[in-house]
Amino acid sequence: MLKIHNSLTREKQTFTPIEANKVRMYVCGMTVYDFCHLGHARVMVVFDMIARWLRASDFQVTYVRNITDIDDKIIKRANENGETIDVLTQRFIDAMDEDSAKLGIIRPDLEPRATQHIQGMLDMISTLIAKGHAYPAANGDVFYSVRSFEHYGKLSGKSLDDLRAGERVEVDTYKKDAMDFVLWKAAKPNEPYWPSPWGNGRPGWHIECSAMSAELLGAHFDIHGGGQDLQFPHHENEIAQSEAAHSCQMANYWMHNGFVRVDDEKMSKSLGNFFTIREVLTKYDPEVVRFFILRAHYRSPLNYSDKHLDDAKAALTRLYTALRGHEISAFNIDWNQPQAKRFKEAMNDDFNTPEAMAVLFELAKEKSIEALSLMRQLGSVVGLLQRNPNQFLQGQQSVTLNEQSATHGHTADNVSLDANPDKANIDALIIARAEAKKAKNFAEADRIRKELADAGIILEDTPHGTTWRRS
Repeated sequence: MLKIHNSLTREKQTFTPIEANKVRMYVCGMTVYDFCHLGHARVMVVFDMIARWLRASDFQVTYVRNITDIDDKIIKRANENGETIDVLTQRFIDAMDEDSAKLGIIRPDLEPRATQHIQGMLDMISTLIAKGHAYPAANGDVFYSVRSFEHYGKLSGKSLDDLRAGERVEVDTYKKDAMDFVLWKAAKPNEPYWPSPWGNGRPGWHIECSAMSAELLGAHFDIHGGGQDLQFPHHENEIAQSEAAHSCQMANYWMHNGFVRVDDEKMSKSLGNFFTIREVLTKYDPEVVRFFILRAHYRSPLNYSDKHLDDAKAALTRLYTALRGHEISAFNIDWNQPQAKRFKEAMNDDFNTPEAMAVLFELAKEKSIEALSLMRQLGSVVGLLQRNPNQFLQGQQSVTLNEQSATHGHTADNVSLDANPDKANIDALIIARAEAKKAKNFAEADRIRKELADAGIILEDTPHGTTWRRS
């Protein structure tokens, strides 16, 4: 039985879907005004892993991850760049899609954009006003009346009195209470706007997710997820809006992944200590980054450093090295097999990927074709170990040896190494080394091995010939 740590109850609970064998999951996605950073990568990889495991467990999953394509930061960046909001947001949506594809992330079933669901937001705001949970202000804004919702604070564990005493809140003379938050913002000069019953304006951030989740998954659905930083106030405000409007529970299970940290501080754009996915991928293979994220439990902090990524690279290299030289075909996993059973138990225990990864390393040590086949198949469940081992170990993309050799036309006579030698260079030197060994010129063979090692190329002599990998 799958158990999920529910942020709402602060404990692990057995997962019981609203509809048998069906899961409806909503995850708060990106605000697209810049390139995604490693914190965003963690959200995408974690909930991709969760969706994959739910499907592997025979659930029919509808996975929705939204795109915020209108807010203050987007407007500010577009004005700074002298471009339209549509051009800005589409550029960064395209970049997000490129980054997520490299990380092996399966596209969510639905990716609603906020600007495509304005009418649903207007309808929900009208309902909240009619029920006494919201009010139009004299300046054209519409605010949610936080004290009108009896259960405000149930997700975060915060009380309104404590919030007022201990939190800095925005001072707004148009609010009835300092804790009230905006649902609809009156139009300002040089900003996009939509018509509404309260005048031209645009939606507040919190109402976007409440409206889109209800429209696409229904007022009551199974799982709502996102980063830990969204638990308060965003998700707390979503609950207040949705449950006040629909008079039912919004989501049964709330899931939050932990922060990515740099020097013990949360990685974020506001702190200026973030690394974009693109920056990280210039140094590390995308599958190494995915493995780095999955090797930690999704709720724990994830400490970013080159050292930790180097360690993840070395660990994933051990798995691919075990697979090298074996022909392995896909098959249906027998979940009663002891290691498969342990893998399943780990994943069903609140998606305990560290324990699941330990099973993969245990199988790699066995080295039998049966164990390695199971390792590869279990890896596929979480989006790992699906490449040709040589492609990973040699730092290749999808180019084959023959294609690359034909392109470069290198031979042992004209080869020379640069700081990042290509495959044809390396293969030519391996041939030259083999010829030197055949001629008993061992000094030359050792020199070639050292030259390759200095360029980060590790040779491995086997009974079937010499293979290589990047260090």
